[in-house]
Amino acid sequence: MAEAQLKYPQTKKVDQVDDYFGVKIQDPYRWLEHDTAEDTKDWVREQNKVTFDYLSKIPFRENIKNQLLELNNYPKYSSPFRVGEYYFFYKNDGLQNQSVIWYQKGLKGTPEVFIDPNTYSKEGTVAIGLAGVSKNKKYIAITISKAGSDWQEIKVMEVATKRELPDKIEWVKFSGAAWKGDGFYYSRYDAPAKGKEFSNQNQFHKVYYHKLGDPQSSDQLIYSDPAHPLRYFGAGLTEDERFLFIYISEGTYGTQIVYRDLSKKQAEPGFNMLFEGFSNEYSVIDNDGGKLLVLTDHGAPNKRVILVDPENPGVPLWNDVVPEKPELLEGAGTGGGKLFLSYLKDATTRVYQHDYNGRFERDITLPGNGTASGFGGERTDKELFYTYTSFNYPPTIFRYDIATGKSELFRKTELKFNPEDFESKQVFFDSKDGTKIPMFIVHKKGLKLDGKNPTLLYGYGGFNISLTPSFSPSRVAFMQHGGVYVMVNLRGGGEYGEEWHKAGMLDKKQNVFDDFISAAEYLINQNYTSSQYLAIQGGSNGGLLVGACMTQRPDLFRVAFPAVGVLDMLRFHKFTVGWGWVVEYGSSDKKEDFDNLIKFSPLHNIKPVAYPATMVTTADHDDRVVPAHSFKFISALQEKHTGANPVLIRIETNAGHGAGKPISKAIDEVADLYAFMFYNMGLSWN
Repeated sequence: MAEAQLKYPQTKKVDQVDDYFGVKIQDPYRWLEHDTAEDTKDWVREQNKVTFDYLSKIPFRENIKNQLLELNNYPKYSSPFRVGEYYFFYKNDGLQNQSVIWYQKGLKGTPEVFIDPNTYSKEGTVAIGLAGVSKNKKYIAITISKAGSDWQEIKVMEVATKRELPDKIEWVKFSGAAWKGDGFYYSRYDAPAKGKEFSNQNQFHKVYYHKLGDPQSSDQLIYSDPAHPLRYFGAGLTEDERFLFIYISEGTYGTQIVYRDLSKKQAEPGFNMLFEGFSNEYSVIDNDGGKLLVLTDHGAPNKRVILVDPENPGVPLWNDVVPEKPELLEGAGTGGGKLFLSYLKDATTRVYQHDYNGRFERDITLPGNGTASGFGGERTDKELFYTYTSFNYPPTIFRYDIATGKSELFRKTELKFNPEDFESKQVFFDSKDGTKIPMFIVHKKGLKLDGKNPTLLYGYGGFNISLTPSFSPSRVAFMQHGGVYVMVNLRGGGEYGEEWHKAGMLDKKQNVFDDFISAAEYLINQNYTSSQYLAIQGGSNGGLLVGACMTQRPDLFRVAFPAVGVLDMLRFHKFTVGWGWVVEYGSSDKKEDFDNLIKFSPLHNIKPVAYPATMVTTADHDDRVVPAHSFKFISALQEKHTGANPVLIRIETNAGHGAGKPISKAIDEVADLYAFMFYNMGLSWN
C-alpha cells in the first residue's frame, strides 16, 4: 500500500519543552505517557484499527497463521525435578495458552495435573510458576501473575493432595519463596496508597517472613532500607537452611550481600556484611560447613568460584576453588554433593563436574554446539535431568547419572517436520572498530546465495544477557519459505564476560549499534540477502537496538520490528522500574550521560527522511518497559516519515512485556510479523 492510501490517525501535540543543561528538547507527545487516560485509550483503538485493517489485506496472512498453528502443535516438556517422592514438570499438549504443571509419584508413576493455569482463573489469562519447596517437601509456593504483569501473588499448595492453602501474599514483584521451617522469606512492595496509581508503587522493596496459616498482615519484616527507596532486596538460603542471605542491588548489575547465620543466637536480629558495594556480582552457590562457595566476577571478568569464610569475608582471605578460565563461567549448580559449572564458548554451552574442593571430575558430553540447562538438584540426589537444544535440534531431555557421568535419553521431542532439513553455522565478522563479533546463520539446506533471501536479523546487546542457540517451530516455518534467520552476539551482552558487557554499555553503547549494522553489511556482502530483503528485530533493550539502527541507517533495512522497546532514552528512568537501568544506560539527569543518550535515543533522532517499513509492537499491560515508549516513537515516526513504506504500531491488549504471553497471542503476533515482512519485500508465502 502506498502512503497515499494509508491514513494514520491524527495524533495531537502538546506544547511541552524540557531543558537539559541548556538544551531545549520538545516532547509533543508527552500526553501519551498516561496510558490509562481515555484519550490515550482512544488513540490506541485508532492506531490498532489502521494496523489491523492493513494486515487484513495481506492475502497470505491466514496461511501463515495456519502453518504456525500446525508446526507449534506438538507436546512440549520441561526437564523433571524431584520434590520428595514426586517429580514435577511442565507440559504443553501443543497449543495450550499456558504450559500445565504436572507431577507423578516416582519416575514410573502415572502423571497427573498438579495445577493448570488455563483453567485457574475466570478473570482472564494468568501465568503460574513454582517459587519454592518446603524443606519437608510437603508444601510448594506458586506465583500467579495476570495479563503479563510483573506484579504477582504467592499462594501455597500441599504437594500430596494438590490442596490450595488459604495463604495469600500480595504486592509481590521480583521474588521467589525461600523456605525456612514452616514458612518462607519473600520480597514485596507496600500496598498502593489509596488514590495512587498501582503502576507507581515501585519503591521501598522489603523482605518479609510468612508463616503458614498466618494472614499477610502478621508477616515479619526481615529487611528494609528506608534510606534507599529504589533498591531491590531478595532472600536466599543455603540448602541446609543455616545461612540466610539478602541480595541487594541498585539496578541490573552489581550485588551487595548481607547474611545471618541462623544456627547461632544473636543478641540483635541484624545482618552482617558479606560483600559490599555494587561494582561486582556475587552469588552464593552453597555452603561447605561454615564456609561459603561463591560465584563472582570480582577480579575475574569471566567469573570464578571462591571459598569465603563469612566470619572473615575480606578479599585477601578468599581461596580460588575454580579459577577464572578464558571462557565465561555462566552459571554454577549443585546436585549429589557436586558442582556443575556451565561455561560459554563462543555462545555455546560446555558443562563440567567438580567436587566441592574444586577438583575437576569430568566434562559432560553434549549432543553438539547448542544450549544445555537444568544442572541442579539436592545433595541427596543420585541423578539430574537436563535439556539440550539448538537451532535445528528440538529441546531434548537427558537423564544424567552423577556417579558414572553417563547421560541417557529421557524424552525426545516428536515433530511434524525434519530438523535435518536445516543447517546452522557460526561466523565471525569485523565490526566498525575491528572487533570480531560472532553470529549464527540458520537456513534450509541448499540455500542459494543470490542476495534475494528474506533475512531476519535478531539481536539484543545489553544487560550482560547472553544469546545462545534455541529451537523455534515458528522460525522453521519462516525458513521453510526461504527465510534466513540470523542471531548476532553483540557487545553489551554476556557471551564473553563482563569486559564484553562493559564494551556495550553507558558511553560505549554505540558499539552495540555499530556491531548490528556491521552484521547487516556482512550478510549483504556475502550475498545472503540485500537491503531489499533484510528485516531487523529485537525486543526490550533489543527494541532500543532496532530503533537506534533504523534511525541511524534507514537505507540499510527493508523492514524493522522494534518490540516493547526502550525508545525514549531521556525519560526511561521515570517509569515503573526503569530507574534500575541507569547503571546500564546512564541518566539524562547527568550532563555527560545526557550528551551521550541524546545521540542515539530513537525517539529524538527521527528526521524527515524515508524509513523502512516498520511495525512497532507493544502491550497495554507492559509494566516493565511502559508502552509510552512505543506510543511516542510511532507518533513521531508517522509525523516525519517521508517515504511510502507503512509505519504502524500493533498494540496487544491484556498482555505485558512478554513473559507468560498466551501461545494464541504469540502465534497471532508472529504471523502478523511474517506477513508484514514478506508483503513489504514484495514476496508471497506459498
